[in-house]
Amino acid sequence: MSVLKKFFKDTIIYGLATVLPRLMNFILVPLHTDKLKTVSYSDNTTFYVYAAFFNVLLTYGMETAFFRFFSKSEEKDKVFSTTFISLIVTTVVFLIGVLLFNQQLSVWLDIDPKYFKLLIGLLVLDTLVVAPFAYLRATGRPIKFASIKIANILIYVILNYFFLWAIPKFEMDFSWYDKTDLVQYIFIANLAASIFTFILLTPYFFKTKLQFSTTIFKQLLSYGWPIMVAGLAYVINENFDKWILPHLMDKNINGAYSGCYKIAVFMTIFIQAFRLGAEPFFFSHAKEKNAKETYALIMKYFVIAGSLMLVFIIAYLDVFKILLVKDESYWVAIQIVPIVLLANLCLGIYFNLAIWYKLTDKTRYGMYLSIVGAIITIVFNILLIPEIGFIAAAWATLAAYGIMMILSYFLGQKHYPVPYNLKQILVYLGIAIVLSVLALQTNSNYYLNTVLVLVFLGLIVVFEKKELKQLLKK
Repeated sequence: MSVLKKFFKDTIIYGLATVLPRLMNFILVPLHTDKLKTVSYSDNTTFYVYAAFFNVLLTYGMETAFFRFFSKSEEKDKVFSTTFISLIVTTVVFLIGVLLFNQQLSVWLDIDPKYFKLLIGLLVLDTLVVAPFAYLRATGRPIKFASIKIANILIYVILNYFFLWAIPKFEMDFSWYDKTDLVQYIFIANLAASIFTFILLTPYFFKTKLQFSTTIFKQLLSYGWPIMVAGLAYVINENFDKWILPHLMDKNINGAYSGCYKIAVFMTIFIQAFRLGAEPFFFSHAKEKNAKETYALIMKYFVIAGSLMLVFIIAYLDVFKILLVKDESYWVAIQIVPIVLLANLCLGIYFNLAIWYKLTDKTRYGMYLSIVGAIITIVFNILLIPEIGFIAAAWATLAAYGIMMILSYFLGQKHYPVPYNLKQILVYLGIAIVLSVLALQTNSNYYLNTVLVLVFLGLIVVFEKKELKQLLKK
């Protein structure tokens, strides 16, 4: 149990580095949905869809590969240096290519050339700091890691409020300020924050002697490229709906859909925090005798926490709607939120299950599973959006992540069997779904919905009383 407690401690520390920035970013949702019309919010969403896609391409699985080989290699400095050099070289090549063909690319991607230049700057800076950030995590420096991440988001948030709120509010007169194109200042704020982060991490560029090992590079690339393909498929699963909606419907619908999608941010934060703490822990703990039992226990508590979050958010959905998405024109898409929340919970379970192919070096299975999910996402969106509208995009997300989760479980039990308590997991998920459906039927009766949340909490205490007592005693 002490190992489990250490895992929770690491997850909390590293998770704060993601949770706090995400929460600060979270406060921008009301600002953006208040200041931007749905069309502009759609442009903002499209910008970050492309950012997510190119981020995966530019890192090509090197971050996860670094963790895998850094944890078991005796030449740790060489692993870091090789990873760092490879990312620098490929990023510079990418930058040169984009500068040569930037006009053609912006037209092909259907993005404003001004936005495209900002996107490229952001991509280059964020890629160059991947290796230093990974080094901080791998060497157990959570405070440094968290401090830089939080500083980045503070700058981003402050500049957003300066550009979108303070300047109009106090009627500041700047010749360069364009009131008709507010969305560009979101991108400028992001670029400024990335420049600051890059400067803070430059000392780690010289942390070790620069030495490139062809042997290590081949190992990193062999391990990482399936993760890159899986990452691209994941970007499709997460963002294809927001990319295709403007084409199959219109930007107004996409803006409303994307705004309401943000209400599921709490589940996303929870999953991201879990991944940051879990991935290094899973690799470092793999050689322990009780590793599989520990993984099974972590899965159960992950499902418990995620299920509780599902019930809580749906129980108070109208409150979150008013707090986050102030402009009522966005509310046309509010019915997607419960579906997206459940889809993200399935995704979190999938990430937990995915440890089997990472520990057995069968990362190609992660690629296969993500491709299956991407195919489902693409087919469902293209076929169903014209028939039933934007709600099809949410159902496509749930179908993709649900099927990926199920397939990963059965494959994992074949290649790296972990004794998950499937019965308990399904009971928690089933109860959470039933309570969530009941909460949706109460017409926002918060007294009844509070009772539903308390019922679920009570069941957790009853079912887990013994283990919780043991965990708290350690």
